[in-house]
Amino acid sequence: MSATSDDCIFCTIVAGEIPADVIGRSEHAIAFKDLNPQAPFHALVVPLDHHENVAASAAADPAVIGHLVALADTVARESGNPDYRLVANTGAAVGQSVFHTHFHVLGGSSRMSESLI
Repeated sequence: MSATSDDCIFCTIVAGEIPADVIGRSEHAIAFKDLNPQAPFHALVVPLDHHENVAASAAADPAVIGHLVALADTVARESGNPDYRLVANTGAAVGQSVFHTHFHVLGGSSRMSESLI
């Protein structure tokens, strides 16, 4: 897989070609606020390199997943959310709509539970 994909919106955000409300970055990833938040705090953590999903990223470079989780923790805590949910969808059938690895970081609601569906 290439480092970027011409038709990927997250690749264009990573490249700085379209604006995003960036709340964190590292040498491996970028974090920005979701345009359609599903919780009071909803950020996306995206690796700089393009891979279709979290499994593909892990296969290409297992360490990148640790970098994503570390950045997710940093942006959640810096945004006042020491408790948060981390979600990665893998495949269209479970809701993945942008096929570039990303984690959703969700927090700020006491109504979250262990229920996933």
